[in-house]
Amino acid sequence: MEQITLIHFLIEAKQATYAGNGPEGIPSRPESHDLTFSKGNLKYIDTYLGSEKFAGEEAIWVDNMPFWAMNYMGRVIADGFNGDFLKEALQNPPLHMPFRGPNSYKKDDFSYTCTVDGGFDWFSGLEEIYTGTTKVYECMFHGGLIR
Repeated sequence: MEQITLIHFLIEAKQATYAGNGPEGIPSRPESHDLTFSKGNLKYIDTYLGSEKFAGEEAIWVDNMPFWAMNYMGRVIADGFNGDFLKEALQNPPLHMPFRGPNSYKKDDFSYTCTVDGGFDWFSGLEEIYTGTTKVYECMFHGGLIR
């Protein structure tokens, strides 16, 4: 399958699940949050634990075989975090780095930044949210293709 097809699917899945306030499915583990999206022979699952301090994994399956995955760990570190702002930023991942959100996004007093090293095959990155000049949130992530 072409990588660009998978990237378009990943972005559509993100917009339909967590970032788009999609419905949660049955938890796969105690207290987990599980969101799924399928289209044709492609399946996406995002499962995470926690809320203010959280860890999770997003993955894509092609014909029920795991193909790509990303792990993430994040936390709210100060007052002023806005989850709706994060979801708004996550609605707009660029094609060249479809892992979390865009390089930068601003609205009102909030600013979001995302830096990535690598590409779809193998990558790591960091996203941060500031309210004014105060960092209120950070999330590290990494992932790539599975064989």
